[in-house]
Amino acid sequence: MAPNNLKPTGTLFENDEDVPAENIPVTEYKKTVKSHLSWPMIIVYAYFHIVAVYGIYLIFTSAKILTSLSVVVLYELGILGITAGVHRLWAHRAYKAKWQLRLLLTILQTLAFQDPIIDWARDHRVHHKFNETDADPYNARRGFFFSHIGWMFFRKHPEVKAKGKGIDFSDLYADPFLRYQKKYYYYLMTIVCFVLPTYMPMYLWNETFYNSFTINILRYILTLNSTLAVNSVAHRWGSKPYDKSLNPSENLTMSLLTLGEGWHNYHHAFPWDYKTAELGKYSTNLTTAFIDLMAKIGWAYDLKSTSDEMIKKRVQRTGDGSHELWGWGDKDQSKEEMNEAVIKHAKEQ
Repeated sequence: MAPNNLKPTGTLFENDEDVPAENIPVTEYKKTVKSHLSWPMIIVYAYFHIVAVYGIYLIFTSAKILTSLSVVVLYELGILGITAGVHRLWAHRAYKAKWQLRLLLTILQTLAFQDPIIDWARDHRVHHKFNETDADPYNARRGFFFSHIGWMFFRKHPEVKAKGKGIDFSDLYADPFLRYQKKYYYYLMTIVCFVLPTYMPMYLWNETFYNSFTINILRYILTLNSTLAVNSVAHRWGSKPYDKSLNPSENLTMSLLTLGEGWHNYHHAFPWDYKTAELGKYSTNLTTAFIDLMAKIGWAYDLKSTSDEMIKKRVQRTGDGSHELWGWGDKDQSKEEMNEAVIKHAKEQ
């Protein structure tokens, strides 16, 4: 697709239709458009990354083992708040959740400190609707660094705001948990993301403040960069079995780091699928396992998925030919392969 094509390039939900954003006046991107850097953001995140590197050193030299383990636990919980919460539930409406689960996921997303849910979901809907155009908040066509973290340091391109006006966000503002989180976000984020994770190791197993604070910053930076890498790494490296016209790709490493968000070619082809992947394989998609568990206890419901027939048609129509078989009897296995296979020690009929 052309980088300045500002027609909608993707769908958001199962019943998504063309949006009025198509009719919003478009300002073509020009090199003369000045990019405004946010130096306070650059300084803050440069500091965070320096502290995080030192946190790695402290883990191997002076931190208690429980402090190191807490990094893993809080990392996974924060990622879950992003994947099961703001991404699959609120940004894509791939399933519905009762208030207990919505409250839990709101807390976990706050732990991850990646802006209020309303803002995160708003940007992500625009990203999918106008993928890799000037209206995409983290447009991968502007380079790897920009799509990873650079977009956080610049003011939004005018088209991001213009096209965003044509997308419906009323469901986000209708959720009282999201309104409350947005209203008191910086108070809640400071407590949930920094104060409590720093205080708990000091109180529970006598960790030093210095170690606890520094290693919690490491935990935050790991969570942040893993999430951001879906926009950069998974838009650059991997196969495209579902739609070769899309840069988002299937990336196993990213799926392992983000509890299942690396199956990105599938996700951009079928963004309403709560699994964000064709197969519900829990080992590389723990978020799906979590949502399925929540459905079993009655906290999640109306889980949307994509039919095998729809997937097959999309693979044949737009895939790059890399769609894999899971094994014998896979729906995509040809009759020729089955007829010519060598079967040893076959059981007599």
